[in-house]
Amino acid sequence: MSGTPSIEHISDGDRPLAIILRAEYEPDSIEFLTTNDQSLQLGVMRRPDGYVIEPHLHRPVPRTIPNGYEALFVARGRVEVTFYSERREFVTTRELRQGDCILLMTGGHGFRMLEDCKMIEVKQGPYIGTDVERFAPRK
Repeated sequence: MSGTPSIEHISDGDRPLAIILRAEYEPDSIEFLTTNDQSLQLGVMRRPDGYVIEPHLHRPVPRTIPNGYEALFVARGRVEVTFYSERREFVTTRELRQGDCILLMTGGHGFRMLEDCKMIEVKQGPYIGTDVERFAPRK
């Protein structure tokens, strides 16, 4: 994937649509690609053999989540992602390959499988059925 950045921020003006994390990216230790105020955090860490992360738990904290972010990890295959503005207008497309991860933030998106594909999806719940709006894109 020469010429493709290892970390790519896709936006519509000042609105963040997505962050793409390519499989080949290797941080020195840990790096978060989102800001502290975003409702789903995306980070990547690399640790040496024998490194220990101390046992811990995450305390309940009341949160307000204005946007439903979702993260997809491509375990196998290739997929084309099309990005749309909140006005449902086409912005751009990108291809994801095995090992790539994407955090979808605002705006719209659609997918076309380029090969048989297995993706792992993580998103905020609960899913209530009315939080997704399908649309016909505008050019």
